Amino acid sequence: MPSAEVLWTFFLAAAVFAYMPGPAMIYAAAQTIARGRRAGLLAALGIHIGGYVHVVAAASGLSALFRLVPEAYLAVKLAGAAYLMVIGGLMVRQALRGEAVAAPTPRSGRRAFIDSVLVEVLNPKTAIFFLAFLPQFAVPGAGLPIWAQMLVLGTIVNLMFSSADIVSVGFAGAVSRRLARSATLQRLARAVGGTVLIGLGGRLALDRS
Repeated sequence: MPSAEVLWTFFLAAAVFAYMPGPAMIYAAAQTIARGRRAGLLAALGIHIGGYVHVVAAASGLSALFRLVPEAYLAVKLAGAAYLMVIGGLMVRQALRGEAVAAPTPRSGRRAFIDSVLVEVLNPKTAIFFLAFLPQFAVPGAGLPIWAQMLVLGTIVNLMFSSADIVSVGFAGAVSRRLARSATLQRLARAVGGTVLIGLGGRLALDRS
């Protein structure tokens, strides 16, 4: 494995990226406010599971395809953006129709989990991040093959990012509990959460990076 100095640098850099407010934290918080704390935690878990797809892709070199084939990057990015906007649009439609907000159920939690896995897998920016970040800390001749080092380091990064998502869910959960006292506020929360997801989708679609 890399030296202690390299590992300290790695942990510091990963922590900065993980706890810098970003789309994943905002997404998990929006799911929590719209669907409750359980759905938020399952959304964070879904993002975590989806992250491993990108870790494996980076370690195996598959993520490099996005750099070599810009059309593939654009297609996946637009698919992910469209999916985010559809999820958000459904939430906003339910709120505008004045539909009663049902109590959180295992089914709604599973829906949040599945949506989150797909959203994360369809985010090519995550793939590019791992592809650019992990090789900087993988050291040839360190005892493990480069691909194995990248898998270990990628797993650590993914866990750190998920810890930040869980923190955001905790804060959003406190807000969600207060909103649960009023049906009107619950519908408003669903509309706000849906609007945030639509905004994230739009931002992803329009981002030229």
